[in-house]
Amino acid sequence: MEIEDPEEMQHRKAQFLIYKALKKSDIVRKQPWLKVRVCKLKIKIGRKLKRFRKSILLTLNVSKGRVYKQFMSQLKSWKGLLKGRETMLAPVDTKKKKHQQMKQQ
Repeated sequence: MEIEDPEEMQHRKAQFLIYKALKKSDIVRKQPWLKVRVCKLKIKIGRKLKRFRKSILLTLNVSKGRVYKQFMSQLKSWKGLLKGRETMLAPVDTKKKKHQQMKQQ
C-alpha cells in the first residue's frame, strides 16, 4: 500500500469538493419549467392587482370629492332658500301688521 503525499491528498479533496459544488449548482440551475411559469404568472397577477387597487383608490378619492362638492352645493342652495323665505316672510308680516293697524284706526 502506497502512502499518499499530504499535498496530493489535499488536491484530491479539493477536486472532490469542486465536483460536488458543480453538481449542486447544476441541480439548482435546472428548475422545472412549470415552477418558472407559475412564478412569472404570480408576478404578473400581483402587478395587475396592484394597479387595480390603485385605480380603485383613485376612483374613491375622486368620487369622495364629487360627493363633497355636491353636498356643499346642496347646503348652499338650501341656505339660500331659507334666507329667501325669511326675506319673503318678513314683508308679508309687516304688510299684515300695517293692514291690521289701518283697520284698527
